[in-house]
Amino acid sequence: MPEAVKSMSNDNQFHFAKSHNLNQVSALQAQMSDFSYGKHAHEEYSFGVTLAGRQDFFANGAFHRSPPGNIIVFNPGDIHDGHSGVDDNLRYRMLYIHPDQLEPMLESAGVKQPEGFRIVDTVLNDAALREHILRMARLIGGDNQDSLREEHALYLMAERIAQLYGGYSSNRQVNKADRLLLQARDYIHEHLDKDISLDQISDSANLSKYHFLRLFREQFGITPHKYILNSRINRAREALDAGMSLDDVVYRYRFSDLSHFNRRFKPIFGMTPKQYQQHLTDR
Repeated sequence: MPEAVKSMSNDNQFHFAKSHNLNQVSALQAQMSDFSYGKHAHEEYSFGVTLAGRQDFFANGAFHRSPPGNIIVFNPGDIHDGHSGVDDNLRYRMLYIHPDQLEPMLESAGVKQPEGFRIVDTVLNDAALREHILRMARLIGGDNQDSLREEHALYLMAERIAQLYGGYSSNRQVNKADRLLLQARDYIHEHLDKDISLDQISDSANLSKYHFLRLFREQFGITPHKYILNSRINRAREALDAGMSLDDVVYRYRFSDLSHFNRRFKPIFGMTPKQYQQHLTDR
C-alpha cells in the first residue's frame, strides 16, 4: 500500500477496500491536497485513474503529470512518489493486483509469457481500460459477494492489457464442441440458482480455471460470467412465463435487486420484467 509521508489537511482522505473474493487484490479511493507520497514501490501491479485535479509524480526515470481521465500504471517494483499538481483537490482511484492474480489472467487473455510481464507506459489514455479499472474498483469498494463477477472484471482488464501490450489476437471460434466444455456448460445450467464460482465450473470440466477460461470463451464466444448471466435471464423469463412473482424471480436467480434485474432484462427483451408479465396477462 502507499507509504504515507505527511498529511496536513482534512481534505486528505484515503479509503482502502480489500476484495472479499480475490486474494491480494485491493482498491483505494483517495482525495488529497497537501499530502505527498515518499518514494516507494509495491509488490503488486498498480492501476490508477485520475478523476479530478492532477497527479504529479516521478517514476521510471521521468517526471509525469496525469490530468483527469488518464491512467497511471506501476509495475511491481517500480519506484515512484506522488502529490497533487494543482491547487484543486486531487481525486483518484487505484487498484492493487498481485502478480499471482493478474499474470494467469493475462495468459488466459493471450499473453504468451505472462511471468514478470511489464507494461511499458506509465501514463496512458485508453477509454476501455479506464472503464475496466473503475468497474473493478467499484466492485471491490462496494459489497459485492459474487466472486465470478470480480473474476470476469479482472479478465476484461487483462484482455485489454493484452490487446494493448501483449501481442493479442482475437479468439478463434472452435468448430467442434469439446466434451469437457459441454460438461461445464451443463454444470452451469444445473446451478443457476446457486452462487457459482469459476473454480467450481472449471473443476467440473477437470481443467485449471485459467486454461478453462480461455477455452470456454473460444468455444462459446463469451466469458463464463456473461454466459451465466444470459442463462439466468433466460431461466428468469421462463419463470415469469410460469407466473412466478417478480420478487421470487429476483431472489431465485440471484439478481441483486429488481433494478439489477430490469437493467439486464430490458436490453434483451425490449421491456422490463413487469411489462413482460403484464404483456403475457393482457394477451
